[in-house]
Amino acid sequence: MSWFESFVLGLVQGLTEFLPISSSAHLRLTAAFAGWHDPGAAFTAISQIGTEAAVLIYFRKDIARIVSAWFRSLTDKEMRADHDAQVGWLVIVGSIPIGVLGITLKNQIEGPFRDLRLIATTLIVMGIVLGIADRLAARDEDGGKHRAVKERKTLKDLGIRDGLIYGFCQAMALIPGVSRSGATISGGLLMGYTRESAARYSFLLAIPAVLASGAYELKDVGEGHVSWGPTIFATIVAFFVGYAVIAWFMKFITTKSFMPFVYYRVALGILIFILVSTGALSPHAGDSAG
Repeated sequence: MSWFESFVLGLVQGLTEFLPISSSAHLRLTAAFAGWHDPGAAFTAISQIGTEAAVLIYFRKDIARIVSAWFRSLTDKEMRADHDAQVGWLVIVGSIPIGVLGITLKNQIEGPFRDLRLIATTLIVMGIVLGIADRLAARDEDGGKHRAVKERKTLKDLGIRDGLIYGFCQAMALIPGVSRSGATISGGLLMGYTRESAARYSFLLAIPAVLASGAYELKDVGEGHVSWGPTIFATIVAFFVGYAVIAWFMKFITTKSFMPFVYYRVALGILIFILVSTGALSPHAGDSAG
């Protein structure tokens, strides 16, 4: 992997990680369209550490408060009723599904799941799911001529059941094209949470999974065409770009709909199917690209 490739892929990672459009799919597609080698699951997981570092800094006050309350709840029974301590426990519980499935499906994640036809399918299907979830949220928030405005849930309403559902939604993102934020935000909206609450918990829930996945994949750096230097460079680029994107995205969702992302996902999925079906793009493009 050249330094230019690592810069472009780091830029793509930073731009797409927090948007509900799948960063892993865009890394895969960028390489395929450019005629580069598929950067692979290891590069994707490690570069995500950069964007996750942006989450740690952006939500540093929330995270510090949650971590402090969680540690105190280990010895203080009264603290176990504290909302922040409960969020800490729920992040742990919600991380179990992706941890178990990530290890169980490792070979599929690194192989069959990277087929462009599967990525196109997940882009379209999950785009439609996100669109439905967004419309339901808008209906509750706006009400209507014969419908009163319905109050939606916040993180204070989060319990074990919802925490596990969030966790299984996040685990779906093991398939490129699903999108970690897209799946968890969709799940949150369908469970009745506000857009801001669904996005905030989505980012918090991703922290253990992304950091653990990146650490687990460190051993594979240096194998094949991906080396340490370009991987670290891409991770740094992803951090700076990701921080700017997350700041913009959190402001965007307070007043805007997710529908632009829905249209984009569906259009991109259809384009991939057209290119593959006409032979303009191989479903395994990048596997042996020079």
